[in-house]
Amino acid sequence: MIVTQITGMARARYKIYVDDQFAFVLYKGELREFGMEEGKEISEECYQQIVTKLLPQRAKKRALNLLKERDYTRRQLRDKLQQGDYPLSCIDEAIAYVESYGYVDDSRYARDFILYHLENRSRTRIEQDLMKRGIGKDIVDNIFAELEAEGTRQDEMAMIVQLLKKKKYDVHTATWQDKQKMYGFLYRKGFHGDAIGRALLLDITSNSL
Repeated sequence: MIVTQITGMARARYKIYVDDQFAFVLYKGELREFGMEEGKEISEECYQQIVTKLLPQRAKKRALNLLKERDYTRRQLRDKLQQGDYPLSCIDEAIAYVESYGYVDDSRYARDFILYHLENRSRTRIEQDLMKRGIGKDIVDNIFAELEAEGTRQDEMAMIVQLLKKKKYDVHTATWQDKQKMYGFLYRKGFHGDAIGRALLLDITSNSL
């Protein structure tokens, strides 16, 4: 194996290419430690030491530091580690490591997210937001089912009415265009069409709402 290219990066880091293929990223001091030079051969022993010992430990440490700041889903953490140019095997090992200690738990993440947004986002919007974070719909459905079994349910109509009040909507003065515009606004937030339609007919200025 031949080190065919060494490319400088920010923070004294360098991309190492072996046999014309990107291999890993090392710090400046590590270049000296492992004797990395362009055109120079790298032994199998040295290569394995880097990819099976040095980088997995670094990836684990990076994952733990990220999780100190906030929670991540499995996919979010994978994406962050990929941004650090870690080999995929190191990323897998780091994620398995933090999962083994319960530091990453997609079900827990989803449940916390749902409870936090239960009264200000539609279920559809919550599902979309979680799926963007890599949470499967089956996990979301299971958590909603668990919450309903516990007696915790969304009141979609109440959320729609609150939004209409914020927009100062008045069924008595709203034109057809006003209603269409409001319908589109609420639909884009993930509320169901039938619920929106019923809400647009309500007198939300009534004290009973």
